Amino acid sequence: MKAVGGFFLTLLLVAVIASAIGVVWTRHESRVLFVELSRLQGQKDDLGVEYGRLELEQATYAEPSRIDAEARARLGMFTPKQQDIQLVRR
Repeated sequence: MKAVGGFFLTLLLVAVIASAIGVVWTRHESRVLFVELSRLQGQKDDLGVEYGRLELEQATYAEPSRIDAEARARLGMFTPKQQDIQLVRR
């Protein structure tokens, strides 16, 4: 009977140690994942700022006066004279 009690005591001791190791491992993994989450949130914020800057740049380039100026400067385009305009009707 003493051998059975000793066996169960040893089994309980192993179970407690395994449980403690599991708790420590889980806490460690939780901390590692929290650090990763913080890093990814910072990256997300940086990308949001970059996206806003790119949207502003796109809006600047798409402004009609800028397009008109670029067309005149680069392509040599100009506004046609009144006598050069023909109205086509269907």
